[in-house]
Amino acid sequence: MALNHVQQPSMLANILAHLVPVPSAPAASRSCQKDGITAASATELRSAICAPTVSLRGPRGTIKTSNKDGYMSSLASKEVPPKNPAQRDLDEDSSKRVIPFPKSQSVSLRDGRKDIPQRFPIVDESQLFRQCVEHASVSTRGPESVPMPFVDGNKFFLNGEIRPWKGKSIDVTSPIMDGSTGRRIKIGEMACMGKEEALEAVKAAKAAWDGGLGEWPQMTIPQRCECIKALVLELKKKRSQIVELLQWEICKTTADAAKEFDRTMDYIDMTIAELMRMHAKSKELVTTGGVVPGAPGGHALHGPVQLPVNETYCQFIPSLLMGNTVVMKIPTTGGLAHILTMEAFHKCLPKGVVNFISGSGRTTMPPLMESGHIDIFAFIGGSRAGDALIKNHPTPHKLRLCLGLDAKNPGVIMPDADLDNAVKECVLGATSFNGQRCTAIKIIFVHKSIADKFKVKFAEAVDQLQAGLPWQKGVAITPLPEPNKPAYIHELLSDAAKHGATIINTKGGATNGSLVYPAVVFPVTHKMRLWSEEQFGPVIPVATFTDVSEVASWMQQSIYGQQAAIFTNDLKRPDSSKMLAALTANVSRVNVNTQCSRSPDTFPFTGRASSANGTLSVEEALKVFSIESVSAGKANTLNTALIKSASP
Repeated sequence: MALNHVQQPSMLANILAHLVPVPSAPAASRSCQKDGITAASATELRSAICAPTVSLRGPRGTIKTSNKDGYMSSLASKEVPPKNPAQRDLDEDSSKRVIPFPKSQSVSLRDGRKDIPQRFPIVDESQLFRQCVEHASVSTRGPESVPMPFVDGNKFFLNGEIRPWKGKSIDVTSPIMDGSTGRRIKIGEMACMGKEEALEAVKAAKAAWDGGLGEWPQMTIPQRCECIKALVLELKKKRSQIVELLQWEICKTTADAAKEFDRTMDYIDMTIAELMRMHAKSKELVTTGGVVPGAPGGHALHGPVQLPVNETYCQFIPSLLMGNTVVMKIPTTGGLAHILTMEAFHKCLPKGVVNFISGSGRTTMPPLMESGHIDIFAFIGGSRAGDALIKNHPTPHKLRLCLGLDAKNPGVIMPDADLDNAVKECVLGATSFNGQRCTAIKIIFVHKSIADKFKVKFAEAVDQLQAGLPWQKGVAITPLPEPNKPAYIHELLSDAAKHGATIINTKGGATNGSLVYPAVVFPVTHKMRLWSEEQFGPVIPVATFTDVSEVASWMQQSIYGQQAAIFTNDLKRPDSSKMLAALTANVSRVNVNTQCSRSPDTFPFTGRASSANGTLSVEEALKVFSIESVSAGKANTLNTALIKSASP
């Protein structure tokens, strides 16, 4: 019985959890959150983003550019688009530039899918990049060198033992470049395990479960809560190291990295308090029955790169508290922080309750699912990868699912909206952590009557964001964790340009290594990939509408349904009321004059369609990872006394 988490290439943290059945609590009252759409608008038009003419040469291919345009070249483009006068001075002698063309640089989407391999020229040396974007590199030598972390992940935690790893390992690099070499900085190594280790981990978790009679599942709820409290104390000793790693490995700003750790610890405290409340209530008798919480048996969890600690633990800890045993698949990107926690789990939990494996998700995850020992599958990533793993299970009808999947959260700006507030919330919602959040605003619909004003304000506000290194004061835009993401972003920009859109903010699309400045693209239409594809990065598509039925139609045709935001001063207006109804019917949470977000953790976090399966919150997560179990008998004095005495 294992909880399985599938790894998305450079996008997700993988966790496999073996869930142990535990008595479950009665269903408590649940609050509901209405759905909504968020909107944002575009700014002044700028030069076309289509790439210059290119020619390929040689077996590996080289690209000869006709100018020093700062955007990725589109191989399909045969014409040079109009140049902005501000860019012409960058074109001198550009015909002499010959840039190496990678042999195979596939676009990696959020769900790990690699469709048709597409190649992109590497143009990071462009003067446009250097002028428009702050430095994305550091000095590793000399008096100005920056101290760097290094985590030796050549070990794994299995069956209560932290074992050294002698096999193949993977280099873990930072998106931050070494200023002296121009290469990504190595900050650690991780064991590259395979099918054998994965199955051994499942075996250890199953033994610790022991059909529900193992030490951990047989502990009382208060006893398990005390163990997790001790775990929290040990994890807090690693706070500074984990925060530093989040900065170097996935480039979270200092404030965001600290917030992720602290919020996670607070979430655990709130979950323990909620479980103790549920436990007390489970002792109450209803005529002849008492209800106690019980775990289903096996849990597999897969966490994301963008929130490798918080979102992972929001599934991981409730599963443990309910008595399950866990196999965690650590992601290659965003996983070093988990290496630092092995000693804490080893110290605080019984043998085999938690087991770590690392390496390729494509190698380790399918065998875990195929084993049939996974009873709960918790996954954070793309729907395609999630579906593929579920299909590997021999009896998928037995799986309990907790899936956080794709999202294309819209922001909708109504004619009467407060534009200043809409701009502020949409900028924050679309660019926080470079737009790499499932809850980010990923498309903006602005009413045509106010589009021109909104475009100007929005583009100017985006261009005010400071780009640079995570620890620099005031920085909001940082390098992207995935090596292929800049190429993917520029592919979307080229596609939009081909169909008539432009980048309307001055700095948009400027790139320095793995750092890409957010690009506001306008006007986006149904012909463009940005219309329906989840970009999961620093691109902000903006479209216009004249009637709410246009946005409602977009919502109905979308395969996603997580959240939306609506900006208006009067929800009783006929158009705003109609829009709210359309949003509520198609997403799980509507944010009014506010960016999309998950917080507070007491709110249910879920989605419709291909965005989610299952609900997370302090209360709901405990129910997801457990099964309600009822003790019942005929109402008489003996049975009442027996049931009361048997309550844990």
